[in-house]
Amino acid sequence: MRKKISSILHAIRYKIFAAVFWILFWQLLSMAVNKSILLASPATTVMAFVDLVYKAVFWKSIFFSFAKIMTGFSMAVGVGILFAVLAWKFLLIKELVNPFMKVVQATPVASFIILALLWISSRNLSILTSFLMTVPVIYTNVLHGIRSTDEKLLEMAKVFRINPLRKIRYLYIPAVAPYFFTASTVGLGLCLKAGIAAEVIAIPKNSIGEQLYTAKLYLMTGELFAWTFVIIVISVITEKLFTVAFARVLKAVT
Repeated sequence: MRKKISSILHAIRYKIFAAVFWILFWQLLSMAVNKSILLASPATTVMAFVDLVYKAVFWKSIFFSFAKIMTGFSMAVGVGILFAVLAWKFLLIKELVNPFMKVVQATPVASFIILALLWISSRNLSILTSFLMTVPVIYTNVLHGIRSTDEKLLEMAKVFRINPLRKIRYLYIPAVAPYFFTASTVGLGLCLKAGIAAEVIAIPKNSIGEQLYTAKLYLMTGELFAWTFVIIVISVITEKLFTVAFARVLKAVT
């Protein structure tokens, strides 16, 4: 028990040391540049962040962007799983879906954003962008997960005539879970970056993208860094919450 506590304390110390090291490095670099318009210092960024927190538009922008991006992510998860199952079951579906997924993966994000602006409003652009960036990752990994299911266990289930629902619960879900978890964590990072990039180009009202664009336009570097920090925090918190939720759901299901 003591060894475990000691190792945890050591890990915390190392993390604190790493954080302090990079903050000091950032401070020294900003002092060397000596132009806050090019590189805001940690203190300037913190002051800009505190100033933002007291503004209603700060919370509106976070809610708007997060809701839109998570909508796109949720749609991608649903569609990715559905098409992975269909592609595993039917060869024709696989041959039809694979080219689309490869094209989406190969096309630059900026191209999608500009093309999508021709089809939908700027307020919903981040939904489509997040969806397109995430769905190939979910589809590919879930399909690999289904195919990785132990053939011997499936054969045994067939011999003992185990019903399909129990096979899904005890054979397929445990096999797919690691692939799905990896795909989802990667997809979360991708959709947040792609969704906010779409907002910077489309500039929907009361969005994080609009705030970033405004800060850049008026050379408010401290505010630009503060919004970047907010995006990083949202990404980390979202991933942590997803990890906890996924572990609990998987434990309950299997």
